[in-house]
Amino acid sequence: MRTRLEHYFGFAAHNTTWRTEILAGFTTFIAMAYIIFVNPAILSVTGMPLAAITIATCLCAAFGSILMGALANYPLALAPGMGLNAYFTYTVVKGMGIPWQTALGAVFLSGILFLLLTIGGIRQRLLAAIPYQLHAAVAGGIGLFIAFIGLLNSGLIVPSTATALALGNLHEHTVQLSIFGIFLIAILQAYRVKAAILIGVLATLALGILCHQVKYTPSTFNPLAIRDTAFQLDIRGALRLNALEIVFAFLFVDLFDNIGTLVAVAGRAGLIAHDHTIPRLDRIFFADAASTVVGSLAGTSTVTSYIESAAGVATGGRTGVTAIVTGLLFLLAIFVAPVVGTIPNFATAPALILVGAMMLSGIGSIDWDAPHIAIPSFLTIIAIPLTSSIATGLSFGLIGFAALELATGRARRQRWMLYLLAVLFLLRFIYLRHA
Repeated sequence: MRTRLEHYFGFAAHNTTWRTEILAGFTTFIAMAYIIFVNPAILSVTGMPLAAITIATCLCAAFGSILMGALANYPLALAPGMGLNAYFTYTVVKGMGIPWQTALGAVFLSGILFLLLTIGGIRQRLLAAIPYQLHAAVAGGIGLFIAFIGLLNSGLIVPSTATALALGNLHEHTVQLSIFGIFLIAILQAYRVKAAILIGVLATLALGILCHQVKYTPSTFNPLAIRDTAFQLDIRGALRLNALEIVFAFLFVDLFDNIGTLVAVAGRAGLIAHDHTIPRLDRIFFADAASTVVGSLAGTSTVTSYIESAAGVATGGRTGVTAIVTGLLFLLAIFVAPVVGTIPNFATAPALILVGAMMLSGIGSIDWDAPHIAIPSFLTIIAIPLTSSIATGLSFGLIGFAALELATGRARRQRWMLYLLAVLFLLRFIYLRHA
């Protein structure tokens, strides 16, 4: 049985082992564990029961990650998407006054559209239309975005009314703990220790406990509380005309956030083919779409691939076993969520900073001497962290790439999908300002 599984997941082809894959799955889970509490905190503003959302978050992350690993054999973990949950709460429910049940109906409809686009091969064609020259730019931009989040979470940089950002208070114990974690992970990586990120996070957490910087407030809830959100979605309400824009927003943003994450993580793992295509792409998109549908039924916002999967890849994860292990840990987290929630920002921030740094390695492959490639690549890299949106960064890059191709006479009929995407992105900026 073990040999068959190793053959199915391609352990030999990816030069990996059970120990490496399990460790990578655990590392990815540690990097993503914050979503167990952050997602419910955001969605509960709509009036949704906190306990129900917490369980739904864990269940959907488990379902999506296990399906991705088993079906597509990729080390991509899924969970309710950050940004999309904020759009769900503050723009749709609070801003437009739409009930959360109707908003869940819109998420459900966007998931069904995902499935139809996947079955029809449209999503695959959209990814193929993105110039491979921008793949490294997307990965680099996401790397900066991750590092930026880590720097904010660590307290090393803080908001400033004068200069937007400034150096944080280095005398704070939590900031000093983050600095300790950065140096520890960096040293372990220099010695080629595969578990460097995981060891660094756990060691920083342990030191934080010894320094009395970890506050733990135990709490319990009934797993059956999910009944308060499960199957409560209002599909009929979402089918009304004024909800169609919301459906399109969920569809559009998740589509390109997923593509950006996929390109970045797959590239980092060396899973993109020599012809710049991604194997089993239809299975990847199917797992993503099915997870969004299940998420809406359970009671949470759009489920998507997580860039924190790069943490597991950096640890050595190369197959679907990594994602399956992450999913199983999310399933377990339903019962131990209070313990998972004790992992503070100062312990996970060093991992985010250094994973982000590693993701910048690919930008060296960009032809910086060719303006029609360098300028769109720069726009992609800089826009992702500054707008906190993978989709926006990809939008800037594609629009710039298409515009320069047309302006310099490099346009080709075979790239019609690229130009169509550029037009759609422009429409997004015109009509979907809050997406």
